[in-house]
Amino acid sequence: MSEECDLELDIKGEVCPFTFVKSKLAIEELETGQVLRVIVDHLPAIENVPRSMTHEGHEIISVSRINDTDWAILVRKA
Repeated sequence: MSEECDLELDIKGEVCPFTFVKSKLAIEELETGQVLRVIVDHLPAIENVPRSMTHEGHEIISVSRINDTDWAILVRKA
């Protein structure tokens, strides 16, 4: 992982909209410019979490596959 993260949120097993709700609560704990790494295994979350975070004004750094089932979403707090 090239980008440092300030907080990691593992929400494997969660489905939308809970994936975004939990991501939103986690990013609220961070300072502006800090990075949240969200780990998901629910395919719709790969699109929904970044879209919702962008809508909230945050920057999506990357969405990358970790393994066969899991994805990491890196978000920089606005």
